[in-house]
Order: sequence, then structure tokens, then C-alpha cells
Amino acid sequence: MKPEQVRKIIGEQLGVKLSEVKDEYSMENDLGADELDMVELVMAMEEEGSLKTEIAEEEADKWKTVKDIVDFMEGKK
Repeated sequence: MKPEQVRKIIGEQLGVKLSEVKDEYSMENDLGADELDMVELVMAMEEEGSLKTEIAEEEADKWKTVKDIVDFMEGKK
């Protein structure tokens, strides 16, 4: 999945403008994502990314910044 697509999904899921979704931003502190937001984000990434496998909870728990998610999803091509 392309970085722009990942950032767009993050923005849509969290209700923030795309311009506010910066790689260095913390999902929790800068973008206000709570545990439920992160679960919904994982589901959206699986759906939009047309992934053949689910994203393991252990992997998603490592997502602290936007860049963490972008890097993970780029590796899921």
C-alpha cells in the first residue's frame, strides 16, 4: 500500500485533515487515537489494503507513529 493511501485512511478513521497526518506524529499524543480507534484502524487497513491475512495484534501494538504504520503497510505489498 502506498504511503499516501495509508495516511488517507488514518485521517479518515481519526477524523483529521490529511495535512495533519505527518510521519513523525504520535498516534496517541498528536492524533488522539485511543485503543478503539486503533482496532478500527487495523480493520480499515486490512480492508483497504486487500490483505490476504489479518494484521496480528502484536504487530499493531507496535504502531506508535504514523511512520510505523506507513512502513508496516508498505511491507505488506
